[in-house]
Amino acid sequence: MTQVVSNRCLFIALTLLLLLVFWLSLALGSVSLPLGDTLRALLRTLGWPLASDGHAQAELIVGQLRLPRALMGLAEGSLLALCGVAMQGLFRNPLADPGLVGVSSGAALGAAAAIVFGAALGGLPPAFAPYLLSLSAFAGGLGVTWLVFRLGRRDGETRVATMLLAGIALTALAGALIGLFTYLADDATLRTLTFWNLGSLNGASYARLWPLLLVTLLVAAWLPRRVDALNALLLGESEARHLGFDVERLKAQLICCTALGVGAAVAAAGMIGFIGLVVPHLLRLLVGPDHRVLVPASMFAGAILLLLADLLARLALAPMELPIGIVTALLGAPFFLYLLLRGRF
Repeated sequence: MTQVVSNRCLFIALTLLLLLVFWLSLALGSVSLPLGDTLRALLRTLGWPLASDGHAQAELIVGQLRLPRALMGLAEGSLLALCGVAMQGLFRNPLADPGLVGVSSGAALGAAAAIVFGAALGGLPPAFAPYLLSLSAFAGGLGVTWLVFRLGRRDGETRVATMLLAGIALTALAGALIGLFTYLADDATLRTLTFWNLGSLNGASYARLWPLLLVTLLVAAWLPRRVDALNALLLGESEARHLGFDVERLKAQLICCTALGVGAAVAAAGMIGFIGLVVPHLLRLLVGPDHRVLVPASMFAGAILLLLADLLARLALAPMELPIGIVTALLGAPFFLYLLLRGRF
């Protein structure tokens, strides 16, 4: 009973904190708005019948600029955290990350190819650019992940250690190809590619948001249905098989789920690291390894952390804006070193 109450308090706290951070994301920036005006502008944007009261500027800032950005941060953080949970469950290692099997680098390679070749062909049609970028990133992530999965198959089984080594090798190869694209790009494309590699929510728009939001909802609906299998996998592959779970099928599903999620996340906002590593690991220290709690809690906490990182990116050097990938690396790398020094793994 105590554990149930504790979990309930955790989710209440995460929900309230997420609402507060989301509200602050709409209010704060190079032009800060009063919280009351922000709430009224949000309600009017959502179609709530309120009098305008001369707050047209607040409605424009909230509705057209900050709302899609905040929603993208919410979806991006949730998706990266869920993919981190999936990878840590697959590898049975609390320090696993989607980048381990080349998903992130493959998605980055696909998106970089779309940017460079699109510019070489005279630019992508504005109406299709966000969707083509998403498809290219997903295709790149899925392609590299499929190669890792095939290289890791031996005698009808997927060997996690072999997958890890293949992922490291293909990540290096993808990085080399991205470097080649960077070398061949013209000045304008090079600038786009450089800032995209650093990660940012600055280019958020409703057109770019919908594919990401759809993938986030799909992953958030699918992964909680596999929590029992993930818990069984913690005991070991043989034990999970004895409990009646199809381990090979589960591995394939987790890899495809991660490829889909990371591909959409990279296409939407570029390379944002450490969310998939830090969030599930921190929550595992707080609530334990039970995926019935870990999966939904990670979804909330990932959104909170990314929205906070975006706020810091906007406010630290205002009116200039830091790339969010730099902020998450500055937060995540010291945490990783702390775990190393403390011997927590």
